[in-house]
Amino acid sequence: MIKYYYKSIRGTELSEIETPTKGTWVYVESPTDEEIQKLATKYNLEPGNLDDARDDDEMPRLDRQDGQTYIYVRFAYRDNRGELATLPLLIIFGGEFVITISRIRLPALDFLMTGKTPFATTQRAKLILLILSHISDQYDGYINRISRQIKAIRSRLRSTGITNKDLLDFVTIEDELNEFQASLQPTNAALRRLLVGRQLPLFDEDKDIVEDLLLNNEQSIEAIRSNLLSVGNIRDAYSAISTNNLNRTITLLTLATVLVALPNVFFGMFGMNVKLPFQESPWAFAALLSLNILLISAIIVFVRKKRII
Repeated sequence: MIKYYYKSIRGTELSEIETPTKGTWVYVESPTDEEIQKLATKYNLEPGNLDDARDDDEMPRLDRQDGQTYIYVRFAYRDNRGELATLPLLIIFGGEFVITISRIRLPALDFLMTGKTPFATTQRAKLILLILSHISDQYDGYINRISRQIKAIRSRLRSTGITNKDLLDFVTIEDELNEFQASLQPTNAALRRLLVGRQLPLFDEDKDIVEDLLLNNEQSIEAIRSNLLSVGNIRDAYSAISTNNLNRTITLLTLATVLVALPNVFFGMFGMNVKLPFQESPWAFAALLSLNILLISAIIVFVRKKRII
């Protein structure tokens, strides 16, 4: 699907037009092979570069070929199952147009259509930076939600304990954070090339925006590392607590077995069909019972003194 959007500096809203003019945003969503070839022919683009935008594993990078700048980034979104994932976005700068190619609807499009942020498609560099800023803000939002989820699980660890579902959530969280980190790190490398190179004409104000994007992405990467460390610490703490509880349970069961078996030794001896000392004495049972109570008490005192239980 190919659409053309246009908004001048004095315009009030982003409008869809039928025929592209100078300063048009060429928006491409889930393109077919025919549309890829049409774009390549019409705008003198490399078909292979355009096709890379449909590769789910394409990593962020910055290329320049035949006077065209190809900026590959990855944006975060929620799939049909509600899980977080990332997909590639190709931004092409050159000639008189800005072209974006993505496999699904670009979240930045809905953001720009609200009209809350002033922009113009005729200001191509600012439009690109605005799209990159929205992608960065999306990462921030998702990372903050993940941080709150981790804190909630950590609070349950202190009180009621975490469940198997929480451990499964940790696996999902780690996958999401690792995918975010793998997307943001090469994105920063591309932004640095954008800042120091000539791939995109930048004014001083635009350079400040790129520097802010770099700083924001670095903070996001640090937040991801912190969250990954928290997940690992919570998992280690839960494992240590579970192991300690299991050891205490085994110790208590072992002690109970000893305490139950000890009286049976003496009572079993007097239940045998052989001659035993004092078996005819009326106080034999009371003596055995007192001896067993004394031994059990001595074992309990010893165990508590050694802090075994």
